[in-house]
Order: sequence, then C-alpha cells, then structure tokens
Amino acid sequence: MTNTASGKRIVLSTFGSFGDIHPYVGIALELKRRGHVPVIATSEIYREKMETIGLEFFPVRPDMPPVEEPDEVARVVGKVMDPKKGPEAVGDLILPYLHEIYVDLDAATAGADLILTHPLPFAGTMVAQKKGLPWISSVLAPASFLSVYDPIVPPQWPWLYYLMRLSPWVGRGVMALATVKLEKMTKPVYDLRAELGLPRGEQPLFKGQHSPKKVLALFSKVMAEPQPDWPPHTVVTGFPFYDRRDFCGETQTPDGLLEFLDGGPPPIVFTLGSSAFWVAREFYRDSITAAQRLGRRALLLIGHSRNMPSSPLPDGVAAFEYAPYSEVLPRACAVVHQGGVGTTGQGLRSGKPVLIVPHAHDQFDNAARVARLGCGRVLPRPRYNAESAMRELRTLLDDRSYSESAAKVAELVRAEHGARVAADEVERVLSSVRF
Repeated sequence: MTNTASGKRIVLSTFGSFGDIHPYVGIALELKRRGHVPVIATSEIYREKMETIGLEFFPVRPDMPPVEEPDEVARVVGKVMDPKKGPEAVGDLILPYLHEIYVDLDAATAGADLILTHPLPFAGTMVAQKKGLPWISSVLAPASFLSVYDPIVPPQWPWLYYLMRLSPWVGRGVMALATVKLEKMTKPVYDLRAELGLPRGEQPLFKGQHSPKKVLALFSKVMAEPQPDWPPHTVVTGFPFYDRRDFCGETQTPDGLLEFLDGGPPPIVFTLGSSAFWVAREFYRDSITAAQRLGRRALLLIGHSRNMPSSPLPDGVAAFEYAPYSEVLPRACAVVHQGGVGTTGQGLRSGKPVLIVPHAHDQFDNAARVARLGCGRVLPRPRYNAESAMRELRTLLDDRSYSESAAKVAELVRAEHGARVAADEVERVLSSVRF
C-alpha cells in the first residue's frame, strides 16, 4: 500500500523461542525498510540478535536463561514441553513477573505510535489500554483462536478434536469448562488490571488477547480460513518468514553445509525447531538409524552441541547446530520436525513432504492441519523411535501423493507475503489515527 504514515515508532512485544521472535523480526525489518522505527521488546537474551541485524531493542523481563547455561535452559524447556502441563509451565514463566513486564513495556512504549502484541506478554494489552495507544494484536497459529467452528487438536486430549467436530455446541461446552480452569491461572492478570484502574476485561487467553481495532493472523491461509467466531477485523497475512540465528561473528551458512548438500542425493532433514531440541533425548540417534535403514542421507539440525552423537557420524550423515531453513529444506527429500508453527511454515514453503513429531502446545494442531492438507504425516513424540520413524518416512517417500500435495501447497504459501501484508495493516491503522 502507499505509505501515508511514515516514520512512526512501532513497538513489537513478544516472548519465547525463535518461533515467537522471528515473525516479528520479519515484520520489523519490513517496517524499517518503509522508513518506520520498529522496536523489538522482548527478553534480554535477544539483545545481540537485534543489534546484529540493526533493529532497536528494549529488554523486557523476565530474564530467560542464556544458551551458555544449557542445563538450566533444558530444565525450563523440559517443563514447557510437557504435553499436559506445558501451558501451566508457560504461565509460571510469565505470570509471576506480570508487574515487571508491565513496567518494562510501559517504558518501551514511551513516545511510541503503536504497539503490536504477541499473545503471551499479557501486559501489552494493559499498556495500550492505559495509555490509549493504538494497538494491534496478533496470533501465530490457528490454535490461538480456539474456534468452535474449526476446533483445535488439544495436546492434553487429542481425541477431543473429534468430539468438538460434532457440533459448535460441543465446542462451546468444552470452552466453558476450559474457561473455568483458566480463570484461576490468569488471576494475576485480573489483579493487575484492577490495580491499574482498568476494567476486568475478557478472559486473557481467549477474547481478552485480541485488539478491538485489528488482529493479525501471522500464518498462511492454507492452515486456516477466518471463522464466524474469529474477531471480525482479523487479517490472515501469511507467514512473516525470517530464519537467521544472528550470532555476532557467525557466518549464516555453516562451513561444510553446502558441500554436504551438493555431495549426494537430497537428504532427510531432521530438526526439533528452536526449543524442543533441548529435550531431544534419543531423537537424533533414532533418526540416523531410520535414515540408514531407508538408504537415505540425513542432515541433522541439532540445536546445541549437547545433541551431537557421541560416536562418529556414519557416511551420508551430517550434523550442524543451526542452518537457515530456507536454504536447506527445499533441498531435502523429506523433513522431520516438531510442529512449531514457524518450522511448520518453513516446511510448507519448502514443498517437501513432512513427518511432524509434536511435543506440546499448538504443535498437535499444526500437525493435524498439515496432515489434512495431504503433505505430511504425524507421529507423536512418545511413539517416535528408529522403527516407527522408518515406517512413516517410507510411506511418506514412496507415496507420491504426499510430494504432489506438498508442491501444490508450497506454491500457495510462497505467493503470500506475510511481512509485507502485516506492515500494510500496521500502516492502515496508523493512517486512521490522528497524531
């Protein structure tokens, strides 16, 4: 769109792993290209990343353990990746620090013209309402809408999806029960709102997370189309892709990666995204065995050196801590990943069939949506081993329908421009505001 509101200061508030950070980096870089001043407001551990790519950064508590403390990171992620108790573990990371988050975001938005919020740092909603600041909310995955017309696959009870599909009335009953449980969990949000003199508002994990002005669904339309119970001003933007690690002094493409890719047939790429690799356990060892039994090469993206197999890698297998997905996934014959929405988007864009190994949270729902598209299969983490992985991958590679569907879906995903559409919507909101 034509830029009619140039040079505005826009705070992007987010929290979590690269999957939670990278979409906002993609949007911020597009806003910067248009002459705005984007500010990424998130955990201190991302300061170096933002400075490396030239984005303004503002630290927001709580401080997360740095990668230099791998045992502590693994302890935290282990709790978060529990399929049943993971949501409570995420709440434990944020809710005890809600007042500090509010103070930090209040400072981050000094002189700001607009705030764009991630679903989790609940204080962004309060800062916007308290200041009367133009506010756009966003979600990263369809599961965040909790639609009764397009029900999610809950990680705690995947079977519940089939029950909710029977009727929206069943879904409403399930949502009512979930609300009762969540009210106690999110009490600190209501307490802080009362302290600030704000009305109680809607349930913070349901309607309360959404801006009345604009909601950005930062995923592809192949994942989900707007439903009657989505906020009416929702725009599905497409995935705002970004996939660089951005450590100071680090080359973006690891030494030896391209040589491996060029040195033989397309490999199976095995990855656990940007957080589940901390709880990999035997995933990479089993993956090597599965690939060898299939007679396929394997590229392991292990996340951290702690996941490097202790014995020498067999011929046809290579391992790297990190590589940009946009460079490696299109050169795979198949991709195995954990189902985080960022990795899911990259997998869909690659045009390659995928085996998704969901661990927790929205990963089960993302996996189910990919399976319904016909370009992937699902194998929950507790059932993943060398034998089951080999069996699923053989089906994925031998049945051409998966590759054909993946290629068709990739065309649709590549035609979307998530960061560009999101920036357009930000500018539309800015253009409607009198400064």
